[in-house]
Amino acid sequence: MVQRLSEAERREGALIRRSGVEGAASVLGLEKGRGRPKSTLELIDDIEKGLPVAALDRLTDLLAPDDADFRFAVVPKGTLARRRSHPGARLSPNESDRVARLAKVWGLAKDVWQTNEDARAFLFRPHPLLTGRRPIDLALATEIGARLVEEILGRLKYGSAA
Repeated sequence: MVQRLSEAERREGALIRRSGVEGAASVLGLEKGRGRPKSTLELIDDIEKGLPVAALDRLTDLLAPDDADFRFAVVPKGTLARRRSHPGARLSPNESDRVARLAKVWGLAKDVWQTNEDARAFLFRPHPLLTGRRPIDLALATEIGARLVEEILGRLKYGSAA
């Protein structure tokens, strides 16, 4: 049986795909030359090789500029210190995946809310559809949690109940 998507569901999916990969690569400073966005496969290659530690710094400065310890929720403090002690060090593929996941969610939140402050407020405030949990916590914890946050952002973007 083929499931047909409504027009709103198709638009939400397009938003997540378009803003997601391009937004994540841009947030992480991983554009190709001349600011061109990376393709999904190019971003996957970067994640598998390990993103530069600077990508984590760039993301956490956007997400939580007043919380220097937020980066340790993404990569543990001792691990990050070891990575920083080696020039040109990169994050592990798992850490890179978590960073890219958060960058994608940030890009979508920014697209919906338009300002850094409003996007941060959404991500760091408990949400009723998440049984009072903060979207940032779900996005950090699992891919499924990030998908749920992306769905809520898609609904907000296109006027569905959220």
